[in-house]
Amino acid sequence: MDKLKKVLSGQDEHDDDINILQGACMLWLPRIGLVLFVVFYTLGNFASLTSTMFLMGPLKQVKKMCEKTRALASAIMLTCFALTLCAAFWWKNNGLALLFCILQFLAFAWYGLSYIPFARDAVIKMFSMCLK
Repeated sequence: MDKLKKVLSGQDEHDDDINILQGACMLWLPRIGLVLFVVFYTLGNFASLTSTMFLMGPLKQVKKMCEKTRALASAIMLTCFALTLCAAFWWKNNGLALLFCILQFLAFAWYGLSYIPFARDAVIKMFSMCLK
C-alpha cells in the first residue's frame, strides 16, 4: 500500500533501470545465464498473457485468442514459448533460444496491437512508408 501511495503522490523512486539491468546481467552468467534469461522471459510473457484471464475469464480469453484477427499471432506466440524452452533445455542452442525470444516479443506485440483499433494498420503503414 505504501508503494501505491508513493506512486500516486509522485514520490516514487525510479528503480526500473535496476530491474532491467538485473535481467540483462543474467545473460552474461557463464553456462547457465542465457538459459535463466530465456526461462524467466518466457514465464514472464506467459504470466502476462494469462493475467488477462482474471479480467475477462479463461474461456473468453481463449475465444478472443482464436478470433480471426488474433489466431495467427496467438499460434506463433504460443509456439515460440514452447520452442524457446526446447532450444534452451533439450537442444541446448543458445542462439536459437535468443532468436525465439525475439520472435516471442514480436508475436506478443502484434497480438497486443490487435486489441487497439487500427493499430496494426498504422504500424503496417508506418513500416511501408519507411521502406519506400
